Amino acid sequence: MSKEFSYGGQAVIEGVMMRGRHNIAIAVRKPDLSIVVENKGTKTLAERYPVFGLPIIRGVCAFVETLIIGFSALMFSADQASGTEEEEQLKPWELALTVIVSFALFVGLFIVLPNVVAVWIQRTVHNRVLVNLAEGMFRIVLFITYIVAVSRIEDIQRVFQYHGAEHKVIHTFEAGEQLSVENAKTHTILHPRCGTAFLLIVMVTMVLVFSVLLRSTTLAMRILTRLALLPVVTGISYEVIKLAGRPNPPKFIQWIIAPGLWLQKLTCKEPEEDQIEVAIQALTSVLEADGA
Repeated sequence: MSKEFSYGGQAVIEGVMMRGRHNIAIAVRKPDLSIVVENKGTKTLAERYPVFGLPIIRGVCAFVETLIIGFSALMFSADQASGTEEEEQLKPWELALTVIVSFALFVGLFIVLPNVVAVWIQRTVHNRVLVNLAEGMFRIVLFITYIVAVSRIEDIQRVFQYHGAEHKVIHTFEAGEQLSVENAKTHTILHPRCGTAFLLIVMVTMVLVFSVLLRSTTLAMRILTRLALLPVVTGISYEVIKLAGRPNPPKFIQWIIAPGLWLQKLTCKEPEEDQIEVAIQALTSVLEADGA
């Protein structure tokens, strides 16, 4: 087994999803306290078409694939955790609609709204760099405010505990230790490859990339240029998070990733033992499928 592959996943409702080389596993604690595990194969675009494995491009593909797989895992976990019958589960078109609506909300909140503010600022400030920097700083403040607000929701806090369990179990595996609750409890809930860190890097990269753009006088032009460059921003951010996940990354990468680790203190909580058990089940399932 090549050591280049990085195992990871995400927290879902009452469970954890883990990704292996060619499969994903979703482990969920059901109302009767049993653990159900769904393991299914998956093939990335980069495996089908090598061009999608090139730097920058692979980051865009990975983000889209992660978004789709993540929503699918969330829907499955919601059904299992609530005891919903199979015929009542979400259909593919409903999942697609959910992804589209979520992306639209992201664009509205983190692309449109900051540019509405920027257009208002540029009425009195005529330096394009300052206006674009103000747009970026507003976006980062908005993002952190959103995270803080979400972290205070009681039901979400339990999901954040599973997020911490996922990180602890991944740390245990990467340390070469036996996957057990006791071993996992000794590890930190913070991880450099976390999605929270990735999103913060995306926000910071937006500031750097958008700050050098030409001054746009209309709201529509500002939004269109930001949307056009969003794949570039995503690709660059992916390469940064990929470097951060390597053993002993360069110092400048550690500095870049540090704010993302601090932010994880909001999105990751110390898990309970039964939550760590669920995360272990998910990782064990993908490792077995990989022949590990």
